[in-house]
Amino acid sequence: MALPRQTVALLDAARELVKDQIAEMVLLLTETNLDWDEVRSHLRGCQMLVAAESSTITKEIREETNIDIIELDPEPVPAQERMSLALLKAIAMEKVTPGEHVVVLYNGIATQENKPEPIDSLSLVHLGEHLERMTAQDLRRLNTTIPHETLKLVVDLASEIGREGREGHPVGTIIVVGDTRKVQNMSQPINFNPFRGYSKEERDLRDRRVREQIKDLAQLDGAILVDRDAFAIAACLHLNVPAEGVSVSKGFGSRHRAAAAISRKTTAIAVCISQSSGTVRLFQDGAVVLHVEPLARPHIWQPFRLETQEDGPPAPREE
Repeated sequence: MALPRQTVALLDAARELVKDQIAEMVLLLTETNLDWDEVRSHLRGCQMLVAAESSTITKEIREETNIDIIELDPEPVPAQERMSLALLKAIAMEKVTPGEHVVVLYNGIATQENKPEPIDSLSLVHLGEHLERMTAQDLRRLNTTIPHETLKLVVDLASEIGREGREGHPVGTIIVVGDTRKVQNMSQPINFNPFRGYSKEERDLRDRRVREQIKDLAQLDGAILVDRDAFAIAACLHLNVPAEGVSVSKGFGSRHRAAAAISRKTTAIAVCISQSSGTVRLFQDGAVVLHVEPLARPHIWQPFRLETQEDGPPAPREE
């Protein structure tokens, strides 16, 4: 089956982008099975990944070729969302890194509903910028009065703690954001409050020095409390919240149960960092609404999925 002329032209254009070192790889999103020998002839010398719209086409490609396949969930989603999912999986499979450029070929112009279409579009994607846009979109979907800027500061900080640890050791903690008065009423200090007596400027998470201080404090027992305007309020807090009515996935420890409970009993969002894996999870109304995998920057944001890995033993009196 010969390739349509527009597909051939786009394949040749993608090869030129890789040849000129403008991109490192070609990702091909297809709704139909193609003449893969012809595809490879037009992309000779290029590293190529393929993601098919359906599991049937994925199986056919896998059986007929030795092409690198990215297997996507067989759900109908818009082309841009499928592109994002494929790029996320490519990074998770270590086929590409977040700083690279990828040429994506796909069908972006729908003509007839439910009818597979040939490839008609080309996008040059810089993964860093693309994933940063995804980060903003996912945070803005959360139904909360906490400003997006505050959430992004806290989640980026938590992701750095989860990925880097501190002084060569893994670190797990909770950062509670918002509804500060109620959270304080439902917690008790384990130690002195390191933020007490400092001006707002000296507690502002927008200041890199403050974020570095919080990384140090994350090694101590207890949760860290941040208000909706990104000012640190307290640290070393024991969250004295019963976990009745809170359902968390098997394998989660007391840290995650405490984060779920405080988010259920207040309007705060609890950002929990797993000591064992570095994964960051956002809890709202007692449930995980978002999690961040501890990959190289920029972070990879993914919707919630069930997990079973152990969270490791919690630190003494952590929650």
